[in-house]
Amino acid sequence: MSGREPVLLAGVEMGGTKCVCILASGPDEVVSKRVIPTTTPEATLAGIEQVLDEWQQDHGFKALGLACFGPIALHPEAPNYGFITATTKRGWRNTDVAPRLRRRYDVPISIDTDVSGAALAESRWGGARGLSTYAYITVGTGVGAGIIVNGRPVAGLGHAEAGHMRIPRFPGDDWEGSCLYHGDCVEGLASGYAVECRTGETGASLAPDHPVWPMVAHAIAGLCHNLVMGSVPERIFIGGGVVSKQPHLLATIRQMLVESLSGYGEAVLIASKVDEYVVPPALGDEAGPLGAIALALDAAS
Repeated sequence: MSGREPVLLAGVEMGGTKCVCILASGPDEVVSKRVIPTTTPEATLAGIEQVLDEWQQDHGFKALGLACFGPIALHPEAPNYGFITATTKRGWRNTDVAPRLRRRYDVPISIDTDVSGAALAESRWGGARGLSTYAYITVGTGVGAGIIVNGRPVAGLGHAEAGHMRIPRFPGDDWEGSCLYHGDCVEGLASGYAVECRTGETGASLAPDHPVWPMVAHAIAGLCHNLVMGSVPERIFIGGGVVSKQPHLLATIRQMLVESLSGYGEAVLIASKVDEYVVPPALGDEAGPLGAIALALDAAS
C-alpha cells in the first residue's frame, strides 16, 4: 500500500427543496456532507459557497460537480452556459450557477442536470454498471429523467426534459395539473408538488390506498412507456422522495407499463423480467449527491 491520500472532489446536488453539498472521493470515502435549504437564489448559492469555502480551506478539492435542477443551458458555446433557464422553480429563472462558482473556485467544474448526475452515479457505482443505455427517473418536488445513451446523457438542442412529456390521462381524471407551463404533463400530475396541490397533503402523509396513487403511477408508467419507445433503455431506475416514501408505487408502475406496452416490440421481454427492469436506484438516496461527485470526476479527468 502506498499510503497516498485519496483525491477529494466536491459536489453539489441542487434540488427544488434542498441542496446537498458533498466532499468525497467516491461512495466509500465521504468526508463531509451538508444540506442547504433551496430558498432564494442568492441565499442558497451563498450558503453553498460558505460550505465550499470551508472545505477548500480545510481540505482542498480537485474538481467540483454540479448536479442541478433545470432546465439548464448546457451548450458550452451558449452565452448563458451554466445558467438555470425557464424553470418551474419560482424566482430561479435565469440564475447564474456554474459561472458564478467558476469565478470563485480555481478548479475544473462540470454541470449537468440532477437526474443525469444520478444516472451517471448509478453507472459508476450502482445498478447501471455494465449498461450503455438506460434511464433514471426521479419523482420528487418535480419529475425528471436522466436518459443515458451509449454511456452519455442525451444532448442536442438542450438536455432531456422528459418529466414534461404529455401522456394519456388516467381514466376519468380531468384535474388540470400543477405545472406552470404545461398543466397536466407528467410533472404536473405526478410530482410531490402535484400531489400536494391535488390533495392538500404531502405525499408522505397519505395512506398507500389513497386514490391519488393510481393516478401518479399511471403518469409515471406513461413516461416509462415513452422512454421504452423513444430511447430503448436497458433498465429504468425510479427514485425520488415520492416513490421512496410510497414504495408500493413501483409494483403498480411495473404492472401499468406492461399493460401499456400491450405486447409491442420488446414488451414481451420487459414483461418477463419487469421486476428487474423497473427498479429503485441501487445507490438509494445517495444517487443524487454521488451524481455530483460523478460529474466532478468527469471534470477532473
